[in-house]
Amino acid sequence: MASKNKATILIIDDAPENIDILTGILKSYYKVKAALNGKAAIAIANAENKPDLILLDVLMPGIDGYEVCKQLKSNVETAHIPVVFVTAKSEIKDEEKGFSLGAVDYITKPVSPPLVLARVKTHIALYDQARHLEKLVQKRTAELNDTRVEIIRRLGRAAEFKDNETGMHVIRMSWFSRFLAEQIGKSEQWCDLLYNAAPMHDIGKIGIPDRVLLKPGKLDSEEWEIMKKHVEYGAEIIGDHHSPLLQLAKEVANFHHEKWDGNGYPNKISGLDIPISARIVAIADVFDALTSERPYKKAWTEERAIALLKEDAGTHFDPSLVPEFIKCLPKVREVQAQYRDEF
Repeated sequence: MASKNKATILIIDDAPENIDILTGILKSYYKVKAALNGKAAIAIANAENKPDLILLDVLMPGIDGYEVCKQLKSNVETAHIPVVFVTAKSEIKDEEKGFSLGAVDYITKPVSPPLVLARVKTHIALYDQARHLEKLVQKRTAELNDTRVEIIRRLGRAAEFKDNETGMHVIRMSWFSRFLAEQIGKSEQWCDLLYNAAPMHDIGKIGIPDRVLLKPGKLDSEEWEIMKKHVEYGAEIIGDHHSPLLQLAKEVANFHHEKWDGNGYPNKISGLDIPISARIVAIADVFDALTSERPYKKAWTEERAIALLKEDAGTHFDPSLVPEFIKCLPKVREVQAQYRDEF
């Protein structure tokens, strides 16, 4: 086995002669590191090039082996490293304590070289297998997440296709929402969530009758009450789920028609009681709707749309967010150019 591909074994023992014995057994097959006390061992285990297996003595001055194992297992950076106790303490109660702290095996002193090699080989193989399986799980989880995100995007576009012939609106307003979230300093993870949740803001329109949704003229009071139900329908479609993405999508669907002054719907909440996700999406949604051409209307100019956002800051929109959105306009224009509506 080439040296660079050898697994690394960390031996922890306060007696140099014991380290020499184990090193002599293992050095032909593995890279060996050693520590004479618990403090040094923990530092080595936390270094960038972590060991693949730890052989740990129990009886050491200062921090004993049990405490070393406990600290290693309580740290997410080292918890996965297999620990094998190598010790003269071989009573059942000692073994029970070690296993309860997360050790995978016990080797009793004085050690048998063939037994040491066999146990080390077994646990290295198990550790390699565990890491391989973890990578496969991570890959599969990422694939499932990508699929879920794509389904959410397409459902959002499906709602738009019902009253928007291109479905580009949800793509543009999702980008606008992300830009504004980034502008106000939200974390990258949260910005990603909002970007992927925003397409679902009007998913409830699927439940609105065409006679209302597609009516070319102004809605009467009865029709308007029907239209407002798309918020309720959207929340029901998304449902309750532990996924942070779906939770945020439901929040956006529920609250993006609330207004800063409390005159929105469905709950007439106001100000900071409206979730920040919905306050962001409200601006992105309205701006894109105003600046987009439809078969039944001409697109507003950017200047006219921005004037409306400014005019309605403090009534419809969060007054602190409108100026921040204006700062995003260069990136907004790029998205508008890339995702144009085609009728």
